[in-house]
Amino acid sequence: MDEKKLKVLIIGGTGYTGRKLVKASLALCYQTFLLYRPQNASRLDKCQMLMEFKMMGALLLQGSFDDHGSLVSALKQVDVVVCSIAANEILQQLQLIEAIKEAGTIKRYIPSEFGMDADRMSHAIPPGNQCFIDKCMIRRRIEEENIPFTYISANCFAGVFLTGFGQLATFFPPTDHVNIYGNGDKKCIWVAEEDVAMYTMMAANDPRAENKVLYVRPPANILTQMEVVNIWEKLIGKVLNKAFILSPEDWLSNIEKYPLYEQIAVAHLYQIFYLGDLDFRPEGPNGLDTNDLYPEYKYVSVKEYLQRFI
Repeated sequence: MDEKKLKVLIIGGTGYTGRKLVKASLALCYQTFLLYRPQNASRLDKCQMLMEFKMMGALLLQGSFDDHGSLVSALKQVDVVVCSIAANEILQQLQLIEAIKEAGTIKRYIPSEFGMDADRMSHAIPPGNQCFIDKCMIRRRIEEENIPFTYISANCFAGVFLTGFGQLATFFPPTDHVNIYGNGDKKCIWVAEEDVAMYTMMAANDPRAENKVLYVRPPANILTQMEVVNIWEKLIGKVLNKAFILSPEDWLSNIEKYPLYEQIAVAHLYQIFYLGDLDFRPEGPNGLDTNDLYPEYKYVSVKEYLQRFI
């Protein structure tokens, strides 16, 4: 597939991840199509974003998961589908898979994942485990239907995790106090969303990534929580007060007091910073490391990302 002629349909293009994917696709000169739902005509923010993307060169296709015919029609116009719908909508991709089968034209499907590798998370605790269960269900259906795929394991979005050093519901670097999980010594993989998007779109046109799991692992960004805090302290010339939550039981003890979305975050932080679930190397014939595939790509380092806040 010639990258200048590759036709890509992005579903969820106005969402948090989707908008980054659209920009990356356009930057790579792909012919970029966006699926939009008629019901979004009442959403000013989404309509304005769609128009901005259209002015940048994107093409709009009307369709929705509730209209099978519109999905099939849209899919027949493209080579690759990249889905970035929200976690609570993951299973809607079952309808998309049926449409992909009927269209018969799709050379690669990248389902909505972009987090920790679902197949490595069978031990995850509730309620954080549900998204992994749903993603695995989608993976198995894709494989059963022999649809060419690439799964993207993007680990921890910088805008969600790095900005607050993993603090719950905190998206700006603290300047006085920080909670440290355990001893703060478990490795995490912190990745700028724009880099996730670019790796994803490069892989969409890369035969080496077909039927593989692509792990987004910028080498300089595989750091512990304490290492990240130390980088920030050097940038601001100040040492933060640190409270060490040494016991995972203490961290989980109040989980039921939070709303559901924060319960999920608490569970995921437990997996990352107490169990160390991101401290691994891709293994086996199906795992690929972005640094091996794209060593020349200049990703945003943790230090560079944090400098945005000074």
